[in-house]
Amino acid sequence: MSRPGFVLEVDERTPPLLVHEGEGFRLERFPLGTQVIYPPDAVPGVPDLDAAVDAALAGPEGSAPLAELLTPGTKLTIVFNDLSVPTPPMAAPDIRSRIIEAVLEVAAATSVDDVELIAATGLRRRLTPAELRSLVGDRIYASFHPDHLRCHDAEDRATLTLIGSTDEGEDVEVNTRVADSDLVVFVNVNVGAVTGGALSCVAGLLSAASSGHLYGVPGGEIVAGALPDAGLRAADERMAALLEAKVKVFRIDSTLDNSMFPSRLSFVYKREWEWSLKDQGAFLTAQRANSLTPAKLRHRLWHNLRAPYRVTGITSGEPGAIRTRTLAQVDAQQRTEVSGQSDIAVFGLPYSGPYSVNSITNPVLVAGLGLGEFFNAYRGRPLVRRGGVVILYHPVPLSFHPVHHPSYIDFYDEVLAGTTDPSTLSQKFEKQFAQDEWYRHLYRNSYAFHGVHPFHVWYRACRARDYVGDVICVGADRQAAARLGFRTASTLADALEMATGSVGRSPRIAYLHNPPRTLADVR
Repeated sequence: MSRPGFVLEVDERTPPLLVHEGEGFRLERFPLGTQVIYPPDAVPGVPDLDAAVDAALAGPEGSAPLAELLTPGTKLTIVFNDLSVPTPPMAAPDIRSRIIEAVLEVAAATSVDDVELIAATGLRRRLTPAELRSLVGDRIYASFHPDHLRCHDAEDRATLTLIGSTDEGEDVEVNTRVADSDLVVFVNVNVGAVTGGALSCVAGLLSAASSGHLYGVPGGEIVAGALPDAGLRAADERMAALLEAKVKVFRIDSTLDNSMFPSRLSFVYKREWEWSLKDQGAFLTAQRANSLTPAKLRHRLWHNLRAPYRVTGITSGEPGAIRTRTLAQVDAQQRTEVSGQSDIAVFGLPYSGPYSVNSITNPVLVAGLGLGEFFNAYRGRPLVRRGGVVILYHPVPLSFHPVHHPSYIDFYDEVLAGTTDPSTLSQKFEKQFAQDEWYRHLYRNSYAFHGVHPFHVWYRACRARDYVGDVICVGADRQAAARLGFRTASTLADALEMATGSVGRSPRIAYLHNPPRTLADVR
């Protein structure tokens, strides 16, 4: 039994605390009284993974066993989420490959030979052949790629089908192979409530136009008592209901522990006052090596990290029947109860997020990571009160991946230079980026995110930005942060002094400790 999550109140005995800041860590002293929110220790992994996979397929919830859903002639499509989860990427073998192999074995035993595999990439970039291979494994890749293993294309009119409209008037266009299937098996990794994969499989299989119903809504209230991104969840449920009325969907969810870094960095999992001399030495060695390594090599080393996650649970069956159980498994690993909201929330941002795997976390993605991912790591209410202040640790380098993020470059240089207002962006610029033929070409034929993708990331960040009174970045590039509408500070003390205009001189401060992942259940 792992230790539960813990909230530390900083006092005179508290040592400096580990803070993630892009491609590096620092130790930071927080003011007395700061609430530091630690996740539970890593929960036990499944002792026999192969047996757990077989048991899930044979004993699903709300559905007949997988073998009974397959007969000769069944048109079977296996859908799996892409490298946007988990981050850091999982060390080989990826759990998705093990589950897909088990599904294929059941299909072979029931004489099913019409099988296609689709990565549910949505408007995210195509995966390279090497990335696809890392997800599905060598055997599956060699057997199915390229004719029967591919990424979803949200702009290929020949492979998209309109399956209907929701009660809210949302046209739902999905991948034609999926719409025409007798059975869709969705192989899903969960590391969070929304971004970690709790959305239905339809989210990554929509056309570009239909994706706008999910992600392209500027504004949206943050309501106490509701889960984060409530509007996105509701739209997803409406669209999923249409798909599931047309096609049988069998979902297989896996959940992971918090083992995000290799053993040489195991100090990140420990509470700082429990660090041994060996842990202290490991931190100092890693910090010094990181600072002395040339920037390009340092970037490569960080992005080559593969996490030794352990699988904590596998659940399968009808999507609605297993959702609650899956989220409970995620919560068991990450959730910590917190008493009340704070005036200031502090987040240390890592080197990579869901849209910068094997890439660069550009300034727009920093905003999405801090105000989309980390801000939304809560239950009940946000960690920070309305009108409060968010302090982010990240250098916010003025750097973009030219292959993966071409539309982000133009969004930053041309659009944000004039306005950061989401309604103005939606009305004046979104259609231009969404329909730009060059962006479409790069999305379909290279490895670029869709032209409209930065708008969707920005809209989500703006919900949090409109909720808080100020965002201050510690150690950030001043020009890049200013373009985002953020202020910068050299130190935490400077950031706290700058925040006094919004929260006074005796604020309540909370630090959401990361790594590993933490979910604040704010009561």
